[in-house]
Amino acid sequence: MPANPVLWDLDERGVATVTLNRPEVNNAYDAGLINGVLAAMDELGKKPQLRVVVLRGNGKHFQAGADLKWINGVRPKSAEENEAVSQATFEAVQRLNLLPIPTVALVQGGCFGGGTGVISACDVVIAADNALFSITEVRWGLTAAIIIPQLCDAIGVRQVRRYALTGERFGAADARRIGLVHEVVPLADLEAAGARVVEQLLGNGPEAMAETKALALESSFGGMGVDDEAYARLVRMHSARRRTAEASEGLTSFAEKRAGNWAGLGK
Repeated sequence: MPANPVLWDLDERGVATVTLNRPEVNNAYDAGLINGVLAAMDELGKKPQLRVVVLRGNGKHFQAGADLKWINGVRPKSAEENEAVSQATFEAVQRLNLLPIPTVALVQGGCFGGGTGVISACDVVIAADNALFSITEVRWGLTAAIIIPQLCDAIGVRQVRRYALTGERFGAADARRIGLVHEVVPLADLEAAGARVVEQLLGNGPEAMAETKALALESSFGGMGVDDEAYARLVRMHSARRRTAEASEGLTSFAEKRAGNWAGLGK
């Protein structure tokens, strides 16, 4: 039996730990992981004692973005099927973003593509000093459309215009400098650093924190400042880009471990 792609537990303090659990592929997301995140949010939403959510990745890496083998399998399907995949991906990130409970992400190793959107949707992000980041989608002829609002919230439009266009990798120190993470600690201290933040959050009024978070989101790109119609457009763009010749070449180049050949593809 395959392992559950998302694990969660809730302790007696009301602290939930949600663990991305596909370490064999560096926790790259596919339909199973997306649905696992949504299911975890559904179940935790039923728990009145819930106070804090801690998000982590099992294994050496936090989250390696999309499983490109899975994406390449989705790509030739119908526009409707592709849009459904993008919609589910959007919902997983946005549910985390709008959760009226403080969220803490603990990042080790790789955090690529959609992983950067996931941590941008969290309230507190602590990275190990071995963490490595990249908004990778353009490398494969794809776009990060559905996480651009969260990234703009986290690091600002100016930094998105660099890092989402270059797709370059950058380390934990640069991630802190641009605001993608709040704190960088030695890998061995990552869990302890997260525990300190959790204790700080548990000492605060739950309703006051929920109201504070809602007020912050009212003026944000990634919260209430982007309406449903705008997000529907992002979902359509995200899924449509996956079905282009450029995406086909990008995903083929990934599989063949070579640079993309973009010349002559047209639009």
